[in-house]
Amino acid sequence: MSKAVKQQILISGVGGQGVLFITGLLAEAAINKGLAVFTSETHGMAQRGGTVVSHFKVGDFSSPLIRPFQADGLLVLKDENIAQHGSFLRAGGWAVVNSSNDVKINKDLTASAVDADRLAQEIANPKALNLIVLGLALARAGRKRRDRINLFCSLADVKKVLQKRFGGRQKIRDASIKALEAGYKELRN
Repeated sequence: MSKAVKQQILISGVGGQGVLFITGLLAEAAINKGLAVFTSETHGMAQRGGTVVSHFKVGDFSSPLIRPFQADGLLVLKDENIAQHGSFLRAGGWAVVNSSNDVKINKDLTASAVDADRLAQEIANPKALNLIVLGLALARAGRKRRDRINLFCSLADVKKVLQKRFGGRQKIRDASIKALEAGYKELRN
């Protein structure tokens, strides 16, 4: 991918869901590709359950915050947050939401929904819903069809980051990759 990549992704969830973890994975994947990265996060409450939003930019930007109607993509780990953060998405942008139902963002856009809570229980890793949501986004980026999304990295890129980050801790590394792949495979189901 060329060095002219320029993307803005807002990641929204609540404390304890791993918003900052997947922001870090995406940042490391971008850095591994030689791309410039900006991240910034806001925390609602300083405990589990408070809203957490991460602004992630890859490319040539001068400010870390994403303005309303400017995000290329939206990853939402708690479907209720779509009401709060859906307005950050630009026209023609994409969204992946942890939800058991289709999620309408506006009159023109329905988000890709994945029941990450259910899948995380099925793979016996209830804390991995963040990786499942990211996995679905990576699957949409890897498609050749019309509903493909523009994302600077691939499943293989994020797997490399997980392998490096968890190194010799095989159990957590394998569980993380399994969760990422569960979301990736969900697009086919």
